[in-house]
Amino acid sequence: MDMDKQKILIVGGSSGMGLALAGRCLEEGAHVVIAGRGEAKLSAARAELGNPASLETAVANVSREDEVAALFQRIGPIDHIVSTAADIEGAYRLLPDIELSAAQKVVDSKFYGPLLLAKHGAPKLAPTGSITFVSGIAAYRPASRGSVVAAVNAALEGLVRALAVELAPIRVNAVSPGWVDTPIWEFVAGEKKDATLAAMAKRLPVGRVGRPRDIADAIRFLIGNGFTTGETLHVEGGHRLV
Repeated sequence: MDMDKQKILIVGGSSGMGLALAGRCLEEGAHVVIAGRGEAKLSAARAELGNPASLETAVANVSREDEVAALFQRIGPIDHIVSTAADIEGAYRLLPDIELSAAQKVVDSKFYGPLLLAKHGAPKLAPTGSITFVSGIAAYRPASRGSVVAAVNAALEGLVRALAVELAPIRVNAVSPGWVDTPIWEFVAGEKKDATLAAMAKRLPVGRVGRPRDIADAIRFLIGNGFTTGETLHVEGGHRLV
């Protein structure tokens, strides 16, 4: 795929995997729109990416339907939609300690958000376009304190398969990362982040945890491969094997 002819919306593109993908797509000449909930983070991302003319930013909360609809009205026709957004703060709790409000934020950001992006974005997509969401290893290797995230990741992958049928020929896929060194680990492990990731690196067949660029490369494949739809691409260093 010739990326200099593509316009790509990346929700969650101001940090982590989304930011890495934005950089990758810009390097290839794509026009990129990164969307997020905060202007400050979007401005910081723009600066980190070198403030290119081919980059737009947009403030939008994807759990609010009116903001999603307004986002697509603002950016117009588009070729690809990607969402890496996830609000998991407070979600990693043992069952007796789970607060419904924290669980609802995960559902809103990782399930209803993608649903709304597909609903309002599909009419703006070219027939050769694609939608890519990010699920995660928790759906396959759940752990204590991770029941909410595991369930939402699994639900998202079910949504992907259904949308691939309903929205065809638009392609709809998911990437399922393993443990990736992103800012989200500040919420998951706090001050134990480095030790936790180092311990997992020793377990994995590849000998390290993921980097944002690893996931960006996988999403780039799904954007460009016109014969892949309804799939979940696992990029997790062999985590499902150990």
